[in-house]
Amino acid sequence: MQLAQPTHSSRPSTFPLNFLRKSMAPLSQILQDFQAMPFAFPAAIAALSLLFLFSVKSFVFTKKNAFSKLPSVPVVPGLPLVGNLLQLKEKKPYKTFTRWAEEYGPIYSIKTGASTMVVLNSTDVAKEAMVTRYPSMSTKKLSNALKILTYDKCMVAISDYNDFHKMIKRYILTNVLGANAQKRHRSHRDTMRDNVASRLHAHVKNSPQEAINFRKIFESELFGISLKQAIGKNIEDGIYVEELGTTLSRDEIFKVLVLDIMEGAIEVDWRDFFPYLRWVPNKTIENKIQRLYHRRKAVMNALIKEQKKRIASGEELNCYIDYLLSEAKTLTPEQIVMLLWETIIETADTTLVTTEWAMYELAKDQKRQDRLFEEIQNVCGTNKINEEHLSQMPYLGAVFHETLRKHSPAPIVPLRYVHEDTQLGGYYVPAGTEIAINIYGCNMDKNQWESPEEWKPERFLEPKYDPIDLYKTMAFGAGKRVCAGSLQAMLIACTTIGRLVQEFEWNLRDGEEENVDTVGLTTHKLHPMHAILKPRN
Repeated sequence: MQLAQPTHSSRPSTFPLNFLRKSMAPLSQILQDFQAMPFAFPAAIAALSLLFLFSVKSFVFTKKNAFSKLPSVPVVPGLPLVGNLLQLKEKKPYKTFTRWAEEYGPIYSIKTGASTMVVLNSTDVAKEAMVTRYPSMSTKKLSNALKILTYDKCMVAISDYNDFHKMIKRYILTNVLGANAQKRHRSHRDTMRDNVASRLHAHVKNSPQEAINFRKIFESELFGISLKQAIGKNIEDGIYVEELGTTLSRDEIFKVLVLDIMEGAIEVDWRDFFPYLRWVPNKTIENKIQRLYHRRKAVMNALIKEQKKRIASGEELNCYIDYLLSEAKTLTPEQIVMLLWETIIETADTTLVTTEWAMYELAKDQKRQDRLFEEIQNVCGTNKINEEHLSQMPYLGAVFHETLRKHSPAPIVPLRYVHEDTQLGGYYVPAGTEIAINIYGCNMDKNQWESPEEWKPERFLEPKYDPIDLYKTMAFGAGKRVCAGSLQAMLIACTTIGRLVQEFEWNLRDGEEENVDTVGLTTHKLHPMHAILKPRN
């Protein structure tokens, strides 16, 4: 397309060039040029605007074209329309993803109905996505179930990276999970360890030959910590929930707030894979998720109502609800419900997963259990292990990190959405792609880990690992979205593991070694670990 030539002087058409040449000239000279050319200024603006738009268009095209020249991500063969869905029979397909990585490489593409998903299975390419290419894929892509259960991403762990995320992450670090907050909550953790040890000793005294359900005890005490941090108090006698018209026991509250939600979060709604069919009803799933959402909200409202009465009476506690009601004036009641609930579920679940798997591995491996006990004896002597001892116990730290590696609590990061063309692992990834980061696959990568299927804490004693680095594996993520609760997880899990080994010899009951299946959104052990305990002298 040719532009019409001006009928007046040709000077305006050469003005932009002359103007740019004189851009360093004195201001008076430039003003004289403007006065001499009454039509020059609008012409200059128009010309510079066109030049700017052309430059931007050229840059975008060049950028896109540069990415397009990269090879496409390898594709896992699938079927028309459904793609690879029939091959993904698990609700948490991280093991299938890991098997495919051995055949198609650490990065590959699959079709999940109408969507294209790129799966990342190595630490290097996962970190590239989480750090280097993060601006291109900072948006979360949630299932219908997760969208409802998270109140459309109203959680630190799930929200998109924006001003709201930065604000609520600041809140939770300030009052609950940051280093100073953890010092203020220290007494809760000390009490929890004492309670767990006392209950185990009581069991051994009364039933020395009977295997103990470790989860039942530890889960209850962790739930107590989560409640104290969130609302300031434990709940021993249950609570009346007005919206449900009944009184729920402590165990029932735990089920509503933790167990039911973790199960509901992995419910598969086939409409997630075919968005153009969302108008088709799926009442079974819809009703189940809505029921879980409303029951949780009802229980949280009841808990909050009780604490508002306490606050109104003048009683103040070091807890999250007091902080939010005082400092977070812009939050809605629904957002406060979600943020309080997030601290409960994340404290009560993922730390349990890691600690139970660590005790399972130690009970199965007497040689490594003895090595850990010897380290504890050398550091603590006759004193009980506490958090100040952790920096002097490299093997205990290695047990913690190796458990995170082999039994990744969150094996797949919630999907991310690529909102502009980018590249990963040297491949072109177009906008509109979904990204699945397979943490389990990263931590089982044979190119990075020797015998990854083996639980071998000694690997983390190698000089290449910084003893105080919490991020030796991908379990806590990386970059701007690194897990806010990593410090708390380490403090609770490591000191609990140490205390349990310090006071008891652990042995699995017969047949327990084969009990390795998982369930729920995290890698929860399908069946609680049962162990035979013998008190140490």
